[in-house]
Amino acid sequence: MRFCSLGSGSAGNAAVVEASDGSTTSRLLIDCGFSLRELSLRLGRAGLQPDDIDGVFVTHEHGDHIGCAVALARLYRVPVWMSRGTWQAIGEPDLAGLLHFARDGQAIALGDLQIMPYTVAHDAREPLQLNCSDGESRLGVLTDAGSITQHLIAHLQGCDALLLECNHDSGMLAASRYPASVKARIGGRLGHLANDTSAEILAACTHSGLQFVVAAHLSEQNNRPEFARAALAQAWGTRLADICVADALTGFDWLSLG
Repeated sequence: MRFCSLGSGSAGNAAVVEASDGSTTSRLLIDCGFSLRELSLRLGRAGLQPDDIDGVFVTHEHGDHIGCAVALARLYRVPVWMSRGTWQAIGEPDLAGLLHFARDGQAIALGDLQIMPYTVAHDAREPLQLNCSDGESRLGVLTDAGSITQHLIAHLQGCDALLLECNHDSGMLAASRYPASVKARIGGRLGHLANDTSAEILAACTHSGLQFVVAAHLSEQNNRPEFARAALAQAWGTRLADICVADALTGFDWLSLG
């Protein structure tokens, strides 16, 4: 199994997870928070085309995650999974048999991939995050949440790789020019994860089999890659260079598990 990011930040988020048994390959697009044209360009940089995608999982309805999901599904006949709440929040579009409702704790089979959604605390209608497995390796994804829950920790423990939101540095957010209401939303229990909170999650999920840790969804105004790296490296007990950071424009290249 391998995974990559097509870009991660407030302007848009998308990642691809790929599993193969040697004869078949399955690819899941996690969020597609870009225009269809931009998504196609970013897929091309990863060596893929839109019709290489076997399924889309939408975590929630915010524009930097839902993006062109409906248009992609309709144009390329790609099945889409999202919560019923997310579907309702985007206006209940008709996807002509392509829509599947995802639920907390109910596994989804997509070819060689097994997908497990789980609920998180975030200011959306019914947000879900997920982990993905090919039966041997497991990737835990957490890109939008405001606070730690034991339910969240349980779904991320034992993963071979973690894609963790490190949205902001608390000091930078407090000193920013954002209105007080926006600061309160971002830093609140339904907002986004600060570096030190993500580090706390990582500390609870660190184990000897953990291969990759990726910092994602960094705010361009309220964070720095070196701050996110430092917090996660300390929690993992490793070098700064061992922490990958997903760039807003380029994401990160393929990382292979196993």
